[in-house]
Amino acid sequence: MNLHFLPRRFIHNVKMRVKPLSVGVRALIEDDAGRILLIKHTYVPGWHFPGGGVEPGETALSALEREIREEAQIKIAQPANLIGVFLNTRFSKRDHVLLFRCREQEVIKEFKPSMEIADMQRFAPDQLPEDLSLGTSRRIEEVFGSKPPSTDW
Repeated sequence: MNLHFLPRRFIHNVKMRVKPLSVGVRALIEDDAGRILLIKHTYVPGWHFPGGGVEPGETALSALEREIREEAQIKIAQPANLIGVFLNTRFSKRDHVLLFRCREQEVIKEFKPSMEIADMQRFAPDQLPEDLSLGTSRRIEEVFGSKPPSTDW
């Protein structure tokens, strides 16, 4: 049995307990008309891409599918394409957001506001609401506009 990896594994486990890395996923979802699906949470202002945290033992794509199903009541067409990985320093210097671009496949059930999600709408890229969250606004400008890509959310 090779025991050389044990010290590295121990150090890695200690670092993750002291300075855990958090990873979240967001989805830029387009319907057949090219509209972008955005949501409004009940606990933060502005419009956002649907998404959330990746749970321990969960892949990023599984988390993406789960969050979209929970928040927007839709199923996405595969494959979802990774647009980028972004550092979100609003909460921590170790928070990363993975943004995926995907197509809406089917509505599972009609959207109804919940304790977490106040509203959900689809917007044309040139008719977006004024109160977009900063990260959402930046990503839309990069994907559909002429803004150069950033590494910050």
